[in-house]
Amino acid sequence: MRLCKFFFVGCLSLVSLASHAETLNGLYQVLEPVSSQSPQERDQATQRAVQTMVIRLTGDAKAADGPGLAAVRKDPQQIITQYGYDAGPPESLQVDFDPVSTDRVLREAGLSIWGSNRPSILSWWLNDSTDGSSLVGDGQAVAQALRRAAQHRGLPLRLPLGDLEEQVVATAPNLESADATPLRAASERYGADALLAVHARQDGNQWTAKWRLWLGDKSDQGTAQGADTAAVADAVMLAVSQKLAPRFAVKPGVSTEQLLEVQGMTLERYAALGHLLEPFGGQPLRVEGDRIVYRVNGSADQLRTQLSLAKLQEVPAGEAPAVVEGAQPDAAPEPQAQLRFHW
Repeated sequence: MRLCKFFFVGCLSLVSLASHAETLNGLYQVLEPVSSQSPQERDQATQRAVQTMVIRLTGDAKAADGPGLAAVRKDPQQIITQYGYDAGPPESLQVDFDPVSTDRVLREAGLSIWGSNRPSILSWWLNDSTDGSSLVGDGQAVAQALRRAAQHRGLPLRLPLGDLEEQVVATAPNLESADATPLRAASERYGADALLAVHARQDGNQWTAKWRLWLGDKSDQGTAQGADTAAVADAVMLAVSQKLAPRFAVKPGVSTEQLLEVQGMTLERYAALGHLLEPFGGQPLRVEGDRIVYRVNGSADQLRTQLSLAKLQEVPAGEAPAVVEGAQPDAAPEPQAQLRFHW
């Protein structure tokens, strides 16, 4: 049965389903610290904001310096809508970028773009400073530095409550371990997509952090440094962003067009699935019972990673498609989906 015959098509915009991934607000707004409001300082901060914006959307630290963006570096105004100052602390230049113009410029430069639908990250962050050791909880003042760093790098960050039970789990050995089992158990109530474990140590005027990231069945790790908590937090979030972006960012003109079938659909799930497939230009083609087929543009690995955010499971390649009871065959056989998933 064709999609146009279903009543839910006109209702999709009215349905909201909170998937595990989050739509990051303020993706196209950048705050860059300034020491004054002089024109020279503003120009320098604007250049930094352009670089921050490009890294945030591509995950590529070198992209902003490439030849494809030379015109933007010379005249950033073409992708900026307005400036302003934020009192902070710290005092910052606020630069609002135009989403349409910015995305177009990046695509024309041949760069991959990571959309606003991003995996939510629960961070277990332990600070060892001259004042002692402490887990950064959601309500603590130091949590603001972590949130600012995550926003600066385009990551939806969550923090644990930091109660006594969680402090027992979030020890330095557990945070530095490759086994995430203790943290996963403590993280279940927060419903995040990814876990980020960070152990940061203060050594004189320098902070060093060891971090580990788990998303699905993949993990990454690294180290970062900074002069203070805010600086080391920004360095960690930048590194995490650069690890995640290649899994989700879609490169224009290179992606493969293919058919995607998803089984076990409900009215609420149509809205969630459509949102997840926006970066891949997902276009619904047909519906049969609780199955829907989309035409998408993207690599199989990127689609698998994106769909895993909604806990979708891939159907084994050798498994035959289910027969929909009462379905009428079309005059011509429909092409089969290359990728098949179920809820």
